[in-house]
Formats: sequence, structure tokens, C-alpha cells
Amino acid sequence: MSTEKPAGAEKKIAAGICGILLGGLGIHKFILGYTKEGIIQIVITVVTCGVGSIVGLIEGIIYLTKSDEDFVRTYVQNKKGWF
Repeated sequence: MSTEKPAGAEKKIAAGICGILLGGLGIHKFILGYTKEGIIQIVITVVTCGVGSIVGLIEGIIYLTKSDEDFVRTYVQNKKGWF
């Protein structure tokens, strides 16, 4: 059993925490390299007067609850931009 993390797994904690704390600013999207989605997240948050930041909170929780392998497969390799 290897304890080596897959490439890209180091972004999981940073993206998850930023998603929970700063989700409305889309910081978690920028950490993962999703510039377009990050800008969309900022616009959604501004247009909804902050309600759109719930998306970031949910995504942050999802990131942190996935295994490293599943996180890398879904968000680093397959580039899934939302949820």
C-alpha cells in the first residue's frame, strides 16, 4: 500500500478550505486552474447579493470529502468545473 499522493492531490485541502471560507470569490476555482468558472462564480455572487457563495461552500465540502484519488480524477484530470 503506497502512501504517495497522486499528482494534483495537494490542491485538495487549499481548494476545499477556500471554497468553504471564500466560496463567493471563486478562489477555489482559481486554485484548480478554472479561470472562467472562477469569474462566473464572482459574477453569480455579486448578482445574487452574496447568495451565490453557497455554491462555493458546497463545492468546498465536496472537495474535502472525496478521496485524493477521486478528487484528482474528477477535478484535475477530467477538469469538472462545477460540483
